[in-house]
This record gives sequence, C-alpha cells and structure tokens, in this order.
Amino acid sequence: MPPFNQAYIVGSGIGALSAAVLLIRDAGMHGSRIRILEESPLPGGALDGAGNASQGYVTRGGRMFTDETYTCLWNVLDSIPSLDTPSRTVHEEVRAFNQQLLSHARARLIDRHHRIIDASDLGFDLQDRLELMRLLATPERALGAKPIEEYFSPHFLDTNFWAMWRTTFAFQNWHSAVELRRYMLRFLQELPRIHTLGGVRRTTLNQYDTIVRPMVKWLLAHGVLFEFGTRVVDVDFADASSGLRLQTLHALRDGRPLSYHLGPDDCALLTLGSMTADSRNGNDHQAPELVRDQRDGAWTLWKNMARKAPGLGRPETFCGHVDESKWASFTLTMSSPLLLQRIQAFSGNEPGTGGLMTFKDSSWLMSIVVPHSPHFDEQPDGVYTLWGYGLLQETQGNFIDRTMAQATGQDILTELMHHLGFEDILEEVRQTTTVVPVMMPYITSEFECRSLSDRPPVRPPGASNFALLGQYVEIPEDVVFTVEYSVRGAMHGVYGLMDVKKEVPPIYHGIADAKVALASLRTLMG
Repeated sequence: MPPFNQAYIVGSGIGALSAAVLLIRDAGMHGSRIRILEESPLPGGALDGAGNASQGYVTRGGRMFTDETYTCLWNVLDSIPSLDTPSRTVHEEVRAFNQQLLSHARARLIDRHHRIIDASDLGFDLQDRLELMRLLATPERALGAKPIEEYFSPHFLDTNFWAMWRTTFAFQNWHSAVELRRYMLRFLQELPRIHTLGGVRRTTLNQYDTIVRPMVKWLLAHGVLFEFGTRVVDVDFADASSGLRLQTLHALRDGRPLSYHLGPDDCALLTLGSMTADSRNGNDHQAPELVRDQRDGAWTLWKNMARKAPGLGRPETFCGHVDESKWASFTLTMSSPLLLQRIQAFSGNEPGTGGLMTFKDSSWLMSIVVPHSPHFDEQPDGVYTLWGYGLLQETQGNFIDRTMAQATGQDILTELMHHLGFEDILEEVRQTTTVVPVMMPYITSEFECRSLSDRPPVRPPGASNFALLGQYVEIPEDVVFTVEYSVRGAMHGVYGLMDVKKEVPPIYHGIADAKVALASLRTLMG
C-alpha cells in the first residue's frame, strides 16, 4: 500500500496539475482522493490564454520547448489525450504540429536602420570566448551570488550572442551568473542554432488551450476535485517529535477562513510563490499598473511557512526586488492581415516559422514573435495575433517619450511600427489592432542572485507528509523559468512522497554528447 491515500495540492499551475496526474498514473491514488486548492477562478497558473477577438487576446508569456531537454513534460503529456483528437496524446499532437511547421528564424536581430543583422556572427572576441568557457568550468559554489554583469566584460554584453540569448531566455544583466551557467549547460545544443532557433518546439495553440485544458479534462474525468477561489495562506506543523509534518492548511474563501486538517493518511504538495503574481493588464489607452505591495497573496504561504520551520528557504530573496524582476509583455489582436503580411515579407518567415525578432538597438530591448494562426481556441478566421515583450522597463522609448512601464497599448504599437520601419501603414494598422500590455512584477524573480539555501528542496529535511512545487524549489542542475522545471519538481515530490519505484527522467547534458559538445565548441570558437 502507498504511504498516503489522500492528497491536497495547493495551486493549479503546470507543476500542480502534473503532480495530480502522477499521483493517479504512477502512484495509484484514486482521483476522488485529490483536492486542488486554487486562488484564481481558472487553472493553469502562468500558462494562460484568454480574451476574444473584439476586446483582444492575451497571453502573459511566450514559451519554447525542445525535444531533448523537456523529458519530464513529454512524459506527462504522453498520458493526456488531445482535445481535438482524443486518439492521440498531447505530446503526439505537438510533435505532429512541429513536423509540419519547422522553426527557422530568418530575422533574429534587427538594427536601428531596420536592417536584418547577420546573427550567425555571434560577435565574440577572444576575451568573450575565454569568459564564456570559464563560466562553464566554474563550479556553482565558486560563482556564489555574483551577477552576470560582474562576470562578463562590457564587450560580451554587447555581442549579438548576448542579445539573442538573453531575449530568448529573459536574462537581465543583473541576474544570477549561476542561473546563466545552468542555462548554458542545459541548452548547449541550442548554441549552434541560437540565430535561427531551429531547436524550438511550439504547441498547436497557446499553452493554456493545448496543455492545461486537456490536463484538467483528464483530471476531472478521474474525479479530481478543484476548489477555486481558495487562497491557502498558512500551515500548522505538528510537534517536533514527529518530524516536519503538516497538520493543518489554513485558507480563505470569499473572505472567510477555513481549514483543512491532514490525517495520518493525508499528504500535501504546496506551490511556493508565483512568477505571475499581481500581474495587471492595460489596454490601448492605459498602461498596466505595477503592483508592488503583494496584493494577491501568492507569496504569503511561503513566507509564513519559512518563519515556522528551518530549511524552507528565503522568499524575500525572490519577491523583494520588483525593479529587478519586472517586465511587460503585450499581445496584438488584428482584424487585418496587413501588418503580418509586411512582417512576413520583411523577415522571410511565414507565421509560426520564425523565432523572436529582437530589435537590438531598442531602448526597451523589444522582441516580437508571430505565432501560427489560430493561436487561441475559437479564434475567428481573419483575426491574427502577435506577442512581444520588452526586457528594459525604465528607459525612454526610441520613438515615444515614455518608458515601457508607462506605455499604453497604442504607445507600444507606435514604438514597434517605427522599429520595423512601417510608419507608412501605422494609422491603418492602428485602426484594426487592439493591444493588451501586461505588467508582471515577479516574472524573472527566479533568476535573482541567491545563496544556496534561498530555495528549499522539493522534499525539505525532515518533511514526512509534504513536498514543495513550482519555480522556487531547488532542483540541482536544472533551469528555472521553464515548464520542465515545474514538472520535474512534481515528479520528485510525488515519487518521494508515495514511494514510487520509478526513476525521474535524467537531466539532459549536451556536454556529455560528443557531437553536441563539438558543434558547440566550433560555434564558440568561431
């Protein structure tokens, strides 16, 4: 018999949903014994996709996947039927989609004169190469809490390579050198194709429609109970003699307190923090609000737990530096194909085949990507979308007299059209385009410079009946700010709690593959 026969899961992001799938599929728990407690009215966490053709569609983030590194995600999605074709799994659906629509960006970098830069020239000099190789060879303990900008020379930070790498993965110069090292090792196979993003895999629609909705349908069919509008804010631990054992979950629903008491046969999996906490939408004529005072309570549970027991990390490291972790994204909804036709002619990429187009001289470091249409469920014919973001929020635009943090949707559209050199069609595009900007205070908080103990392990020392989920747990060698990280954490948590005799798929190490290592070395050495 497994050690537990009932589970409480806090949160409904991809880690939480995967934990529920794994409890049923691999641990043999009946779905009716699983209760998912979610503060929001919808599941999915950061994997969102919402809106409509008239008011505008919106996704807060744009995610890339790869075949080699996303082994845990594909493992879970191999068990989930597609909504469109139930005879095949979501993984099979995504694989088939990417076989039909190959990624090969032809306009990865664009300069201030609207010219496509030859991004195959990474721009390295000898010192840049030595610095990058030294990073790969330096142990994490030796790097400590050093930021990227203190590790590399100014020349490296101005190379084509860094413009592409940082915008692909959303690194700021002040982020952790340890996290960059992990990314370089984890995605080493992408180095020779960073200028084309040829290794990128995309979902058929946005990730909410392609991944979250099928998972939720599968879980509901297995009897899993979702309790939305339920904010878990605190826990009680049993007395120390029984180890670190959760006894009670304290929550709020409709402003009223309620509690969940864990018996001897109950376990819990708790999501810590949120990279999309307190996100706010703007519109065509209003910039999104930047929330600094943690109104939605996404960090409250972790803060309270960390105060009560050792070994549970330091949440303030990640939620205490909004100006270091914030940036804004934006989604264009267009009722005319004009802009996308011009982008296709300019870039040489049909929608869905290009990667991020980064305006290297943009004071906001703006990037855009054009997805295959439709990108949202029930998106009408003749309606098109485009997603983009800017890494730098507090600098004036090149063409508008506002920072990106102050910019309305139409301000962003104006800035974008000037970077593309499409001023001649700006007014026509403006009349047929709705722009929804989104400000996210903590979106890259996972990359904050940190000490080794700031992130707790999935199974904290002494924890007997609970595990931790999400982007703020520590999984050695793996990379945060990826869907794979959340799913891998769920596997470690479920298999450990339930004594499942299955191996978590190993982390991919491109450097151990002679062919990959040689190709990357050739690229690095020019």
